[in-house]
Amino acid sequence: MKKRFTSAAMPVALAALVSLIPLGALAQEYPVKAIRIVTSPIGGGNDFPARLIAAAITGPLGQQIVVDNRPTVLIADIVAKSPPDGYTLLLSGSAHWIGPLVEKVNYDPIRDFQALTLVDRSPNILVVHPSLPAKTVKDMIALARARPGDLNVAVGGPGSSNYVAAVLFSHMAGVTVTRIPYKGNAPAMTALISGEVQVMFSSAGAAAPHMQSGRLRALGVSSPQPSPLAPGVPSIGAAVPGYVSEVLHAMFAPAKTPPAIVAKLNTEIHRYLRSQQAKDIFIRAGIDPSPSTPEELVEIMNSEVTRLSKVMKAAAGK
Repeated sequence: MKKRFTSAAMPVALAALVSLIPLGALAQEYPVKAIRIVTSPIGGGNDFPARLIAAAITGPLGQQIVVDNRPTVLIADIVAKSPPDGYTLLLSGSAHWIGPLVEKVNYDPIRDFQALTLVDRSPNILVVHPSLPAKTVKDMIALARARPGDLNVAVGGPGSSNYVAAVLFSHMAGVTVTRIPYKGNAPAMTALISGEVQVMFSSAGAAAPHMQSGRLRALGVSSPQPSPLAPGVPSIGAAVPGYVSEVLHAMFAPAKTPPAIVAKLNTEIHRYLRSQQAKDIFIRAGIDPSPSTPEELVEIMNSEVTRLSKVMKAAAGK
């Protein structure tokens, strides 16, 4: 009598069969349907690179790449719970790995994700409303020390790049400022231009047009050295030795995504980020495209968490 598979045995048999397929074959087959990049709401700092990458790799991968905009607090959780098949990806900023230092989340930013690549990096620019009587970083530090808590600094959510920049500056410069939270960079910038707040650590791209128009004054950049993305603006580190706080964006897949799929995605994203077209677009927006290996991205994340953990937890009262 021939043995017959029961319905209960089928999943086990299929899993055994799939395990015999070489990873190279999986990479050749992938993708066979649309891929989505989950990221923050339209117009935010994450949305910009997500749309550029989606448009650029659609052709080479032969499938549509869609950008799925969701509330920022949900994006990592959505991807962490998705199947590890390469069809749901995450594009997020450094809040992905710094945010959990100050807020409880339902995922581990490293263990629950497969790093794909760093996408870009750029400095924050310390900008102030023209009414503030400070022309240099040292002027602002002196002002903050003379008037503890009087200076209002616009920030995004806990773990966002400008939140981290403000917390780190306050800690390293030894000053007390009042952080005013906003739901995103756009409303924070609006508040600064209107004079509702006096200070902000803004991305270079967002601050540049307002610096040029005179609506904002730039005091320093948060990169280790002066940046070509903000010509003529000195490094904050010249006044606060060792100060560095950059804006980073990176891409991830769910943990346990097959290595062959990771390699294929990394290759196509890198091909675009290294192109002259990408460099021209990103640099005009005040961003430096900076592809990495998955291992390099994990190293960056671990280094950032180690460097900022104590300061961020203190700021959150932990």
